[in-house]
Amino acid sequence: MKKHLLQGGVCRVVSCALTMALILALAPAQVSADTADEVRATVIANLEYANKNLRDAPDTISKDGAPEFWSSGGLMQWVPADGAITEYEYQSLSPKHIKVITLVEGQAAVAMFYSEGRFKAKGGEAVNNYLTRATIVYVNEDGKWKVRAAHWSPIAGGAGTNQNSLD
Repeated sequence: MKKHLLQGGVCRVVSCALTMALILALAPAQVSADTADEVRATVIANLEYANKNLRDAPDTISKDGAPEFWSSGGLMQWVPADGAITEYEYQSLSPKHIKVITLVEGQAAVAMFYSEGRFKAKGGEAVNNYLTRATIVYVNEDGKWKVRAAHWSPIAGGAGTNQNSLD
C-alpha cells in the first residue's frame, strides 16, 4: 500500500512538473520582448539613418539577399546583399504603428508598419505623399537584424515609389 501511495505521489509531482514546463514553454516569454524591441529599433534606425544621411543604411540586406515587392506595383525584385545603396536629394520618412512578431527568439521576426513622408531619390521623381504599408522579414546575422524579404504596398490616397527594378 505504501509503495502504491508513493508511486502515486511521484506521478503527481512529475505530472505537475511536466504541466508547468508545458505552460512555461507555451507562455510568451519576457525574452520575446527583446527580439521585438531590437527589430523595432532596427526599423526606426534604418529610416533615421536614411533621413539624416540621404542614403539608405548600409549592410541591411541578408547575406542571402531578399525578394521584395515594392510599392511601385511592379513585379517581385531580387535585392542582393551587396546591391547598390539608393541616395536621395531629400528624404523625411517615418514609420508608424510598428508591430513585430517574433518567429524564433533572437533569430527571426516580422515587422509590420506604415511608412509615410516624402523623398526624392537621386535621378528619380519626387514622391511627396509617400504612404505605404510594409511587411519585412528580419533575420539575425552575426548579431545584426537584416532584411530577408519585404513587401511594400501603397495606401489609398498615398503614393508608392516609382521605381520598378534595380536596373
